[in-house]
Amino acid sequence: MPLSDEELKILREIEAQLNATDPELVDAVANSTVTRAALAAIRWAIFGLVGGLAIIVLTFTSSLVFAFGGFLLMLASLWTIAGNLKRIGKASLYNVFGIREGGIRRLVTDTKEGIRDRFDRGE
Repeated sequence: MPLSDEELKILREIEAQLNATDPELVDAVANSTVTRAALAAIRWAIFGLVGGLAIIVLTFTSSLVFAFGGFLLMLASLWTIAGNLKRIGKASLYNVFGIREGGIRRLVTDTKEGIRDRFDRGE
């Protein structure tokens, strides 16, 4: 159901007032998305995953307590990655990686056909 002219007018007035009073908030809201925030969290979780693995490798022979801490860090990082991937959702994930309709199978098929066409000798 579309908004009436009166409702649109009220919304424009509210938007203009918000722009006048707090332009930083307007910029922050306009530039942030669920996908962007989740991808940032995933990047940090990947660093945690690699860091946890490094802790395990470096401390396993000398201290099992620190190695277990590294394992827990890896576990928390994987939990964070899984939760944020779920938050992003399948459709947004395809948009992030530029995969069109047809998904991974189409991406692989197009790549395989492109390689085959490139090396085809025309025999």
